Amino acid sequence: MSQQKALLLEKAKGAFVVSTVPISKPGPGQISIKVIAAALNPVDWKIQAWDFFMKKYPAILGTDIAGDVEEIGEGVEGFSKGDKVFCQGFFVNEMAGFQQYTSIPADIVGKIPSNIDYAQAATIPLGFSTAAIGLLRAQPEGGGLNPTFDPKVNFSGEPAIVVGGSTSVGQYAIQLLHLLGYSTIIAYASARHTDYLKSIGATHVIDRGEIPIGRLAEAAKKVANAPIKIAYNAVGDNDSLAACIAAIVEGGQVADVNPQAKNEDSGNGKRVFAIFGSSHHPPHRDFAGIQWKTLPNLVAEGKIVPNRVEKVPNGLAGIDEGLQKLKANKVSGVKLVAFPQETALSLVHWVPTPGLHRPVSFVSLGHQRTAIPTL
Repeated sequence: MSQQKALLLEKAKGAFVVSTVPISKPGPGQISIKVIAAALNPVDWKIQAWDFFMKKYPAILGTDIAGDVEEIGEGVEGFSKGDKVFCQGFFVNEMAGFQQYTSIPADIVGKIPSNIDYAQAATIPLGFSTAAIGLLRAQPEGGGLNPTFDPKVNFSGEPAIVVGGSTSVGQYAIQLLHLLGYSTIIAYASARHTDYLKSIGATHVIDRGEIPIGRLAEAAKKVANAPIKIAYNAVGDNDSLAACIAAIVEGGQVADVNPQAKNEDSGNGKRVFAIFGSSHHPPHRDFAGIQWKTLPNLVAEGKIVPNRVEKVPNGLAGIDEGLQKLKANKVSGVKLVAFPQETALSLVHWVPTPGLHRPVSFVSLGHQRTAIPTL
């Protein structure tokens, strides 16, 4: 079986190591993708720190993928070898992004439009899916604003608020609200992102450096000058949720990226729901199929623009350092993107190890030197 390089989380709460693993074959309904670009997300360092989602180790992470169709599985139509595509990875090794090849169900894969490159395409899948499920997906999983991506749906005259407007998810939430025709779109973010957020659809930016989170609801109501029925919390902490709840009217709703989000005061007539932003999640698959048929056209038409890119050097070996930057809150307004094919051959070595009947891959990441059995 052909081999590839992959970034492995060797055990629960363990270290990341670059290793050599087999390339999986695409199953029926799947396509194999040569991963050219893979974006980093906060969920990746959180999985390492807290051990959730993954059912077995060593594990491969990575949920934002762009690359070339390498092989086509049984029953797949509409794709050819070499097509440039983007998609969302999943929390099983065969479908993850932090490796040189992956396999994804073809119905949730989109072709990259010619107006963006691989790195830009890799910034879209998870962030857009999380925003789209939260705002558009039918209730109770989503906000129900436009489950079919109907271009005629319009909320002209209405206001909305996005807390964490400069985050990847927040940027896509702003763009979707703009696409839906909201007249007032309030973003809560650092003032340095004002011009950019307005360029993608925000009508007002409330500076989080000037207005503390406890005063946000009051400030947002003054800007909106109309009842706010929808709020999107792309930050996911309790203070942000409280501000969103305070900003909306009775009967309004808050979409929250925190999986534990809930309305502590269930008697206030306001709906709070947590978002699981995965195209692979079975309850979302019908919606995801519509999304991935629609999304490439929205990008090609400039109605959805990718995040700004900060490139991560050293291929797969650079991802760990990038995740540490995310963990330390040293990334703002951009998406970190790594390039798995650029992983240096010198990073992976075969070495004999006493007591093992299989070779191991040996790699140095920063100050760490780790040997693990090859899968």
